[in-house]
Amino acid sequence: MNFKRILYIRAQEEMFPGWGLGAMSRLAYRLAAPLIWANWRGLESLLKAQLKLGKCKMVPKERIEDGVNCSVPIATPGFYPMVADGRIKAVFGTFDHYERDSIVMSGGERIGADVAVLAIGYKLGVPFLPEAYQQRLVDADGQYRLYRLIANPDLPDLGFVGFNSSFCTVLCADLAANWLVRYADGQLANQPTERQMRDNIEMMLHFKRVERPAAGVYGGLCVAPYHYRHFDELMADIGAKTHKRGGLKGHFLPPDADAYAKFLTSAPAYQAAD
Repeated sequence: MNFKRILYIRAQEEMFPGWGLGAMSRLAYRLAAPLIWANWRGLESLLKAQLKLGKCKMVPKERIEDGVNCSVPIATPGFYPMVADGRIKAVFGTFDHYERDSIVMSGGERIGADVAVLAIGYKLGVPFLPEAYQQRLVDADGQYRLYRLIANPDLPDLGFVGFNSSFCTVLCADLAANWLVRYADGQLANQPTERQMRDNIEMMLHFKRVERPAAGVYGGLCVAPYHYRHFDELMADIGAKTHKRGGLKGHFLPPDADAYAKFLTSAPAYQAAD
């Protein structure tokens, strides 16, 4: 099953409790909990069967709904079948240290190797900014203080395009750019005050730290699995009169760049300030 048909759709997104929920929304989630639980267990069973996770001894320990964020890997074609039939030997853990021609893994296993490639990704940061700016932007625990993951009221002349990463990052960055130019020129239909921005930032940080820790990955700069909610907020700020595809079908369609291009035409015309 294509990944975008699972976690890119509005219907599945609505099964994740989001931020700023009122009493009625929380009650609705409690009432729907058995159905939501069954949905996730069914999805786990499907993925276990499709990817042969049991045979590969790679069944995750946490529930799928608790761990979905931008760090969720996409299955490399052929990888799991090759692990299942022994062509690839998978070892849990990471490199601890080297001894002669062997790698000692964090679990104690020794692996002989001619070449070792330690690919652990990149370190997130903004070292190009002055220290005073970094302190206003990033908290001690690495969480970024950004409204809509784009702007900080304490850094009024600075904005970020692309920090709102997701499973469809190019579209996220494009909508962020449309939002940012309007914000910078005071032309958002719903231009936030500094107080509104700070209150929202604190609410989102609480959500990422307490209510859904998985949302705190990459400094909290990840909108997945809440693509549509993030887009809805940006489009509402911009003032688009249309920002979603209606009907039941619209709940089962992944985000579409062409659709959002049309939605933007329903917003007030933007003209750069002099």
